[in-house]
Amino acid sequence: MSVTHPAYRVAAVQAAPVYLDLDASVDKAIGLIKQAASNDAKLIAFPETWLPGYPWFAWLDSPAWGMQFIQRYHDNSLTYGSPQAQRIARAAKDHHIMVVMGHSEKRGGSLYMGQWIIDPLGKTVGQRRKLKPTHVERTIFGEGDGTDLAVYETELGRIGALCCWEHLQPLSKYAMYAQNEQVHIAAWPSFSLYRSGAHALGAAVNNAASQIYAVEGQCFVIAPCATVSDEMVQMLCGEDPTKQQLLLAGGGFATIYAPDGQLICEPLAEGEEGLVYANIDLGMISLAKAAADPAGHYARPDVTRLLLDRTPGDRVVMRKRDAAEVTRTDDDAWSSPALADNDEDETTSHQAGH
Repeated sequence: MSVTHPAYRVAAVQAAPVYLDLDASVDKAIGLIKQAASNDAKLIAFPETWLPGYPWFAWLDSPAWGMQFIQRYHDNSLTYGSPQAQRIARAAKDHHIMVVMGHSEKRGGSLYMGQWIIDPLGKTVGQRRKLKPTHVERTIFGEGDGTDLAVYETELGRIGALCCWEHLQPLSKYAMYAQNEQVHIAAWPSFSLYRSGAHALGAAVNNAASQIYAVEGQCFVIAPCATVSDEMVQMLCGEDPTKQQLLLAGGGFATIYAPDGQLICEPLAEGEEGLVYANIDLGMISLAKAAADPAGHYARPDVTRLLLDRTPGDRVVMRKRDAAEVTRTDDDAWSSPALADNDEDETTSHQAGH
């Protein structure tokens, strides 16, 4: 009996958001979703924190200087279940396309670097957070937990996602490879910062990280990458020549790689907005796996192994008790006996599908 592997078209976004404007950026996202679907794409992936834009202000000056943008950044971050989130899910359903959105997720008073996987019916497949915000990102965002290293079974194959320099974390990558990931979304913010010096932040190194991920994990890697618009430079840098030299317009280097490391898309110019496309066939993965599967036949678990703790990192755990357990003491003060081992824990997690 022959086995048919999914083969379909995918799209990676290379565009700037309407910076720090959630509603306008959602409008733009829906336009890109429609455009991808009209070109027969079955999956579209957005860059890191594309809603409402990557917080470049954290890199340009002191935290005190950057505080002028913080309230607006919070106000325009995405909350799950909000009207803006519902519009994105509806667009996925209306155009029958899987959407992997990169966004600043607001929960309570905190922000997280989120990725939201939505299926072609508009249903949530998974919601994850960047485990460790990078460098100055930690002045703005909280951390994810072990549940965020997840791969999801879908009609398009086994889908997973990471953000930016999570692709330089060997153990996190291995945790994903070990779950037999087939299609990986590598979300990048843009390569616009410190272009004259710090090459670790540049396109060559970071696209190499996406390419190596494809080869190591024997999976397709869709790597959306935002651009920095002239309007963003003006908003963040003003007339300050030093800041203007630090953050340059452009920086879009969206790519798509095959499991053997081949670049399989036609790249856009770095300042050009649009979508890059590729046709992928999951049947190619078996050829790559036959050569080297680092979580399978090419592993040496007797020598090195990974411990992955998938415990949710909930900040608050509510415990429910029976009213009958609460007793009154002689001094008229309320007290309650210690909870038994089998008392029910009511735990609220930020994850869907875990």
